[in-house]
Amino acid sequence: MGLRQLRTSVRRTAAEALLRHTTRSVAVKMRSAFIGRFQPVHKGHIYSVSQILEKKEDLIIVIGSAQYSHTPNNPFTGGERVMFMKGALIEEGLPLDRIDIIPLADINIHPLWVSHLRSFVPYFKKAYTHNPLVQSLLKAAGVEVDETDLLERNTYSAKNIRNLIGWDNPEWETLVPDSVAKIIKEHKLDDRIREVGEVTTKR
Repeated sequence: MGLRQLRTSVRRTAAEALLRHTTRSVAVKMRSAFIGRFQPVHKGHIYSVSQILEKKEDLIIVIGSAQYSHTPNNPFTGGERVMFMKGALIEEGLPLDRIDIIPLADINIHPLWVSHLRSFVPYFKKAYTHNPLVQSLLKAAGVEVDETDLLERNTYSAKNIRNLIGWDNPEWETLVPDSVAKIIKEHKLDDRIREVGEVTTKR
């Protein structure tokens, strides 16, 4: 390829890249935040993520209570939950270029929590969460709060999954993406859940 052809090729590639960027910028309406503890990530979470992306909203997935781990309600570390989420997004073939994953520690001062959130994540206009307290705090701060459809909530819940793991019931693996089950088993995180104990009594 001659120098003139190379320059033409570079200009064409740059123009195509600019067109793709411009088209994408027009197509995407806004950036939204999806907030949860994700202890662990399950198929219901990924169902919600897919719905938000289908609305043409870029997404910030906020891993809340990121400083907690090794307890019955929060057995997994912030880093482990980031691994769960990224693996699940890749497995589902969702567009990582439209998604940020941000761990966020709690400050335990409710009136300041939304300001704390905004200081750690990129700008967003709308938020999704199924936690009533978080919904209330966001609305009080003037943040638009939206909802997604849920899978069977009693089945696809992190608490139910933790309980199933604690009972040595292999059904838990059907409720999480394969990539999440693989990480939990490879790193023996299921043993941690059984060690910290306090699962709900099985009926």
